[in-house]
Amino acid sequence: MEKIKSLADLKRIKESVQAKIDLREKSEQVEELVQVKVAMATCGIAAGSKEIMTYFINHLDENGIRAVVTQTGCMGYCYAEPTVEITKPGREPIVFGEVTVKRAGEIIQKYLKNDELVDGIIPVNYHTSHES
Repeated sequence: MEKIKSLADLKRIKESVQAKIDLREKSEQVEELVQVKVAMATCGIAAGSKEIMTYFINHLDENGIRAVVTQTGCMGYCYAEPTVEITKPGREPIVFGEVTVKRAGEIIQKYLKNDELVDGIIPVNYHTSHES
């Protein structure tokens, strides 16, 4: 246990513990939350996905959207990085490609808050084995 030497140290520890509690609580009810998965493979990171992930983490709560933001590996859309998969409760996931900070803001404002589709959706171009 680290020593607390100032009020700033205490606040930092509180924020760290609160973040862990929030993550645990969210993981137990993930089906009830918006799920945002940011592709963080090498190509995604090179294209700026770290900045996109940080943007979602910082702006979903501000907009009153209950969500969990996680990273994932390669989604197979290297040509469209950074890519973000968003799943609303009870719905099929949608993958957005070439997501910039500006487009992330549009996704939050239009898709997540108002259920309006925005440009950049990558169409599903495959079938599962049981659909063949």
